[in-house]
Amino acid sequence: EVQLVDSGGGLVQPGGSLRLSCVASGALFRSEVMSWVRQPPGKELEWVATIDQNSFNTDYVDSVRGRFTIARDNDKNTVYLQLNSLKTEDTAMYYCHRGDFRNEATWNLPRGQGTQVTVSS
Repeated sequence: EVQLVDSGGGLVQPGGSLRLSCVASGALFRSEVMSWVRQPPGKELEWVATIDQNSFNTDYVDSVRGRFTIARDNDKNTVYLQLNSLKTEDTAMYYCHRGDFRNEATWNLPRGQGTQVTVSS
């Protein structure tokens, strides 16, 4: 089974940047679509971005498009989320997620333990 370990979160001022990483175990990583999702305080999980197996296609929720970039390195079993121009409303626990989170059928698939991003002045 694929296990996911998230890292890279922290406290940053509005307008700042962070790079999140998710390292996956197992040989199946390169065959998996991967997503990032987040859970703001007191709110439900929301989809942030998805990348296909070979990085040919990426997609983003409108609120982060143009500011966040999802990428992957299949040789390192790692998926990244570059967060630029951060806003206070980006504050959330961020998780990498196996599969395309927009597909409800993937909701029970493995997810990382999460990494906290806090945007505050």
